[in-house]
Amino acid sequence: MAITVKASLGKEKYYTEVVAGENTLITDEPVDKGGGNKGFNPFEILATSLASCTAATLRMYVDRKEWNIDIINVEVELENFPLTKRAIFKRNITFEGTVHDEEQIKRLRNIADACPIHKILTNDIEILTKFS
Repeated sequence: MAITVKASLGKEKYYTEVVAGENTLITDEPVDKGGGNKGFNPFEILATSLASCTAATLRMYVDRKEWNIDIINVEVELENFPLTKRAIFKRNITFEGTVHDEEQIKRLRNIADACPIHKILTNDIEILTKFS
């Protein structure tokens, strides 16, 4: 399944409109980097992808199991180390609702790791670029 997004950046520094299907979001850079801070920066978007996909994947599983979990909170911290070409995602997941036993927590950890974005980020990635 291919997903296509289109980013358009005009003359307003770093203010970018990103369109996917019928949805639009704004990305920008912080003021201290020359932007207007009018939207998420690209690193925040990357962390958002992992956080939102994890939450949705867990919600699907929890609903199927009919477990009493009201809210799934996923916090992702992304640290980028360009000199070593390494990035570290720290993901913290908490639940509001029924307390879980160790077996449920173990299963939820496996489900979180089955999130499609998690799989993409932990597999080989290739970027093919074309100018036209």
